[in-house]
Amino acid sequence: MTRYAAFVRGVSPMNLKMPVLRKALEGAGFSKVKTVLSSGNAVFAGRRSAEASVAHQVEAAIEQAVGKKFPVIVRSIEHLQELLEADPYRSFDLPAKAKRVVTLLRVAPETKLELPIERDGAQILQLRGRELLSAYVPTAKGPVFMTLIERACGKEITTRTWETLQKVTRAGAED
Repeated sequence: MTRYAAFVRGVSPMNLKMPVLRKALEGAGFSKVKTVLSSGNAVFAGRRSAEASVAHQVEAAIEQAVGKKFPVIVRSIEHLQELLEADPYRSFDLPAKAKRVVTLLRVAPETKLELPIERDGAQILQLRGRELLSAYVPTAKGPVFMTLIERACGKEITTRTWETLQKVTRAGAED
């Protein structure tokens, strides 16, 4: 069995409760299901399959459980471990208060991004396959980095902090 992480876009504790997400995934035949935080992250085991195929299964299970569609991006725990171990942020000189965020893309962009892209303390630093690495210093202007990312890559994405990816990966590696 392969261990996966599902990242559900647009989730808050008000529109998708984590126990419902867990039951939906179990009902779809996944095992060892755990949710992580309350923002639409789940880890589970399933037959080895293309990540896009697993994402469609998860989307269908959620829609059946709650009657609402939520876009889902899936990565294997092994892939996430490799990303975290590589620690690509260490090659950038980031301000001490910078927040590191990873945007998970369904598919790699068709056009080459001219990086870095910067605006109001936010930087899109690097594209690694289907992960876009960004950093920002919080300001009164809010999350300007999301505007930059959506302009560069569209909306078939979901973003998590580096720390959230670490928590999800740890939870997925546990048996």
